[in-house]
Amino acid sequence: MRKILVSNDDGIYSPGLWALAEAASRFGEVVVSAPDAEQSGAGHAISIAHPLRAYPHPAPFPAYRVRGTPADCVALGMHLLGPVDLVLSGVNLGSNLGNEIWHSGTVAAAKQGFLLGASAAAFSVPMNGEEPDFAALKPWIEDVLEVLLSLEAPFLVNVNLPLTPKGMLWTRQSVRHYEGLVVPETDPMGRPVYWFAARPLREAEEGTDRWAVEQGFVSLTPLRLDLTDEARLSPSYRHVAHP
Repeated sequence: MRKILVSNDDGIYSPGLWALAEAASRFGEVVVSAPDAEQSGAGHAISIAHPLRAYPHPAPFPAYRVRGTPADCVALGMHLLGPVDLVLSGVNLGSNLGNEIWHSGTVAAAKQGFLLGASAAAFSVPMNGEEPDFAALKPWIEDVLEVLLSLEAPFLVNVNLPLTPKGMLWTRQSVRHYEGLVVPETDPMGRPVYWFAARPLREAEEGTDRWAVEQGFVSLTPLRLDLTDEARLSPSYRHVAHP
């Protein structure tokens, strides 16, 4: 039977984690390994200065609550479970589109599984102030899993679901310019605090992940680990002149 490891960055108490685990159970044996607290925005951080701790967690599936980052959870989960066929991360409470991929702990958990030789996918859904209707989204998650499992392995795919999907599209990552903002406020004691925020300077281009979700489609974006700028490896760049 196919072995499936499910993780996230919202923490083990997130409803999105259990919605994904339940959908995945149709396709294989599910084990959950997730952070004991929220790790949103943690990126691909790994713990090297202290040991990890994993605690069994009561759940419908074998589960571990890990004191570590999303990438830690996947690496440890794959060690405890043995060879894994598929790593799933999410469903994240909040989209992971375009530039958000760079700092997403949700995507990093999937990347860690892919780095360790498994097929992997990250799932996210926008937040509009209320918890998404995961019961309504479950058939779409299952449909996406059927599509992914028909691909040649291993694969790494970033999946973003709109709140009310009307179809699925393969997309590319949107890369937009942002205006970085630092929003100053004060805490209840009158001390200064700061929020990081960003405002897009351009609309999403057609065919991108952000555009697809805005149009009501589930976005499936195939990712790769090689970040090499191939143009810089053209013949004119191969020999670096010394001063």
